[in-house]
Amino acid sequence: MLMPTLSPGAANVGLKQTGGFYMRAILPVLFMMSAISTTAFAGAPGEIEVGGYLREAKLNGFSGKTKKFSDYKGKPLIINVWASWCGPCRAEMGSLERLARRYGGKQFNVIGISTDDDGNAAAAYIKQSGVTFENYLDSHVFLENMLGANAIPLTVLVDAHGRVLAKVRGAREWDNPEIISAIGETFRIKLPR
Repeated sequence: MLMPTLSPGAANVGLKQTGGFYMRAILPVLFMMSAISTTAFAGAPGEIEVGGYLREAKLNGFSGKTKKFSDYKGKPLIINVWASWCGPCRAEMGSLERLARRYGGKQFNVIGISTDDDGNAAAAYIKQSGVTFENYLDSHVFLENMLGANAIPLTVLVDAHGRVLAKVRGAREWDNPEIISAIGETFRIKLPR
């Protein structure tokens, strides 16, 4: 059985289950490796690479409120780029919601950025799925390009100062204990179980 992979660009890095236990000592290293860029994915126009800092950008909320990335400085941030029509995005949304409810606002913040052209479809999905963490609409691909979301879902881990620490491509079970441990290692924070 394979654990969900943490992929650097298009290359997949996986963990095999051994004797019923995942190789926990290697997981944080593999999670960090997901941040390494490969030539398999060409960078999006204006993409911020791992190690770079988020540029200021206006975030248009579905509730009508607007924010900026700088509003989230001071605490680590998990940004999930998704779309309502994307099956893998929908599959991981429940685990992101559980992660946000458990840790969001305390140890780190979780936000979503929808790349839907139709904001009504994205808003309907948010309502139908019961997602409560903040979500923003990027119908003009500015944020999509800046974050490097040439494939979705894309989840970007950003430190408290706005530096991109990792980019994880593909769906994950974000509230899985091993993934939570890797998030803590990436952010260098202790996350209560």
